[in-house]
Amino acid sequence: MMQQVRLDRLGIALVLASSAAFGANAIFAKLAYGEGATVGEVLDECAAGLMAAGVDEPRRQARRIFVAALGLSPAEVFAHPQRMLDAEEHARIAAMTRRVAAREPLSRITGRREFWGLEFVLSPETLDPRPETETVIEAVLARLGDRDKPYRFLDLGTGSGCLLLALLSEYRKASGIGVDLAPGAAMAARHNAARLGLGERAFFVAGDWAAGLAGEFDAIVANPPYIATGELAALMPEVRDHDPRRALDGGADGLEAYRAIARDVPRLLVPGGLLATEIGAGQADSVVEIIRAGGLAVERVAPDLAGIARVVLACRLGSDRARH
Repeated sequence: MMQQVRLDRLGIALVLASSAAFGANAIFAKLAYGEGATVGEVLDECAAGLMAAGVDEPRRQARRIFVAALGLSPAEVFAHPQRMLDAEEHARIAAMTRRVAAREPLSRITGRREFWGLEFVLSPETLDPRPETETVIEAVLARLGDRDKPYRFLDLGTGSGCLLLALLSEYRKASGIGVDLAPGAAMAARHNAARLGLGERAFFVAGDWAAGLAGEFDAIVANPPYIATGELAALMPEVRDHDPRRALDGGADGLEAYRAIARDVPRLLVPGGLLATEIGAGQADSVVEIIRAGGLAVERVAPDLAGIARVVLACRLGSDRARH
């Protein structure tokens, strides 16, 4: 049986296929634009349509659509629920709702993502940063307490540059290098650095993890691909179909990138220098073993806000120069 959900005022008709076809191509959206409704009414209808489409947190996603489509702040959306929407505003909201209902991330639609309070421009070659990755920044800030030191940072698999640039926004005298296998990602990170006023302290290059790099760094951060190849198909469509595969695929066991990183990190850290790398759920023991085998001393595993082990912190044994 086919189920049809109609949202008459907004004009969204979401046709949900049978459960057998739901996973492959479940949602077909047909939009007919209208007007004569308020922000509050259309927000309710938008959220209901996203819920019918199986989108996580539909109310929150609906509010984000309004913010993006209308150019308003979240506070403005809440403050004026009785404001009437015109036809052009309806059209923008409906178009974004249709795409989000089809499991396209809003950040990919707008081409932007906020991370650590900074706005990053995305490209097809960059991973869409997730909130849990901010755990890496929190861990480094807790470990390197002196915000005025001229630290040198290295960001392996930099993508949009979010880790390195977030750190440079906190450490005003620091500088760093970001490395990504994709030249397009390095270019996007360079663009983000310029937009954020950090271009003079951030340098981005294309490369294969740390191979070919020289010098010493006070801290190395990484968010490598850690999904096992066989598990990629089971990812949420927003991730599987829109993030670059190379930024997700961690090889047969999800640990290939950690082995590559562990080979070079010890020679690139100053004595006492820090490695902070994100890990996937359930990978803590395996990653700790790989890092220890590479010659570093593991300090701790930091959880994210959900309580999931998210970041492994390790150091090169020696003086504690990078601690202060």
